[in-house]
Formats: sequence, C-alpha cells, structure tokens
Amino acid sequence: MGTAERRRASGDGAGAHVTVQQRSLEAPDRDIPADAYEAVGGAGQVQARPLWVEEPARRRRMPDPVRTAAVRAVIIIAVTMIQAMVAFFCTMAGSWLAFPMVISSVVSTVVATWGALDVWVTRQVWNQRNGVVSTPSSTARALRRERRRARRQGRAAERAQERIRGQGGAGRLSHS
Repeated sequence: MGTAERRRASGDGAGAHVTVQQRSLEAPDRDIPADAYEAVGGAGQVQARPLWVEEPARRRRMPDPVRTAAVRAVIIIAVTMIQAMVAFFCTMAGSWLAFPMVISSVVSTVVATWGALDVWVTRQVWNQRNGVVSTPSSTARALRRERRRARRQGRAAERAQERIRGQGGAGRLSHS
C-alpha cells in the first residue's frame, strides 16, 4: 500500500475497501503487469503471485569433492588477487612492505595455479571412479547384434543336429 493509499485509508474502513478495489484494477508498480494480482475472498483482499517459480536445474550438481576443490580454488585465487593489489599499492607508495608482498604474491600465484589444476584433476578422478557412463557407438552395437545372431543360429543348428542324431533308428521297430 503506497503513501497516498494509506492517507485515504486512514479515515475509515470504507476508504480502505475502495483503495483495495482500485489496487486490483491497476498494478501498484509499473513493472508488474496488472493481471499479476488476483482478488481472493469476498473481503476484496489482494494476493500477489509468488515471486519466483521453482524450475528444475539445467545441469546436474557437481560432485562433492569437485565442488570442494572448486571452492578452495576460488578462495585461493581471490586471496592471490588481493595480495597482488596490496603489493602493487605498496610498491607505488614506496613502502618497506612491497618486497615481502611481491614475494608472497609470486608464491600465491603458484598455489592458485595448483588450486585450479586440483579442480581439474579431482574432476577427472571422480569421473574415472564413479561415473561417466559410456554408451557404445552404433557400429559396436551392430557388431554385437550380428555376433549374437550368429551364436543363436549356431545353437539352433546344433540342436537340430542333436535331434537328427537322436532319431538314428535306435529303439525303433521299423524304418518306415
């Protein structure tokens, strides 16, 4: 409720009811469309739509070890950048702290590079241990299908041979 609406509503209850009805016809903010507000109940109360709608994630969440390594790398890189800025400003100011800060910035750069590589290595190790489901190519699938079909035909031919051998005349009284 805006300031002007509070002034109108402060008199009596009827003014408040009129103000609410006016709110339902026009949007209180220019960037919110008027149909974003819905009247609810018989008292003329107005209820806004939710601020956001939950949507499913586009990508899967990173595995915990990889996410931990990424957070660690981001923190190390941020500290390295701050150290480099402090070293620069100390050098410009001619402070005695410039030399130690430059040395520590160089060391931090090496550590930040290690942190970035750690994320990559952790991701590769996790994928190898837990998880990339490889799907065979269509040619491999076709070759397997052909081999299966050949095995089935071979077994069927073998069964047919067994039946023929089993009917070789043993135990029969006539050959007709």
